[in-house]
Amino acid sequence: MSNIDIILPEKAADIGNFLVGRLLPFRQKRSVGPFVFIDHMGPTHMKDTENLEVAPHPHIGLSTLTYLFDGAITHRDSLGNAMEITPGAVNWMTAGKGVTHSERTPESLRHKDKYMHGLQIWIAMPKDKEDIDPNFAHFDADSIPSWEEKGVTFKLIAGQIGEHISPVPVYSKLYMLELKSQDAVTVNLVDQLYGESGLYIVNGKIKNQEIEYEPGFLLITKDAHLCTFEMEANTTVYIFGGEPFPEERLIYWNFVSSSKEKIDKAKEDWKNHRFPLVPNDDGYVPLPGN
Repeated sequence: MSNIDIILPEKAADIGNFLVGRLLPFRQKRSVGPFVFIDHMGPTHMKDTENLEVAPHPHIGLSTLTYLFDGAITHRDSLGNAMEITPGAVNWMTAGKGVTHSERTPESLRHKDKYMHGLQIWIAMPKDKEDIDPNFAHFDADSIPSWEEKGVTFKLIAGQIGEHISPVPVYSKLYMLELKSQDAVTVNLVDQLYGESGLYIVNGKIKNQEIEYEPGFLLITKDAHLCTFEMEANTTVYIFGGEPFPEERLIYWNFVSSSKEKIDKAKEDWKNHRFPLVPNDDGYVPLPGN
């Protein structure tokens, strides 16, 4: 019997001037463990006149995780960080009580043809951590744990699986895994996952209970115990999840919180320009409806 509870296709959404495939949230499923938002950016070819332009915007109550397969993004935030994100690196920004950041094409690529492909993820914070001071961490690709097991190459982008621990400073029990197959292979992670779990197919195909699933689909399981599934050759999937929180998480625009009052305050603070500024980026994304 299949353990897959929900099968969701990507849906289109806009961020700045960039079209993405939105995976979470959906009406049927607002979160998977602490993961509350996932966008699949690209793959997109951008001309020399096209650039990613996500002007300064605010966050509260979450950590953002950016992971690129191709291309590059310059991250700037109100803490003073300026970092170029490249493929395989993990960019991790914790908003806590409030942070502002922007995401733009690096200067070195602004007048060149380029590709953009990757994932942008929001991870909710435990209730007792929602008001901590914001912080930032960046990890180069070679610092992310990787290993091979029964014909599959694994990378642990964040969290913990068995004895493997990512250096990314998470705040709750979670995991974000990349799996790549060179040949057709059967995968069984029944004894390693915990909490809730989702699987997203980037390329190739997987098969579960004789049903094939293609790129662009998100499979959400009834619990963490993913059934054994088959990966065809040259397939890449991402498995993410962890322990869900006891309280519901509310999402309005870029704000995530267990408290409606905190979200309302963040809305007023942003509308009235009370969030910190991003050095060397004077853009501004208005509050929706304003």
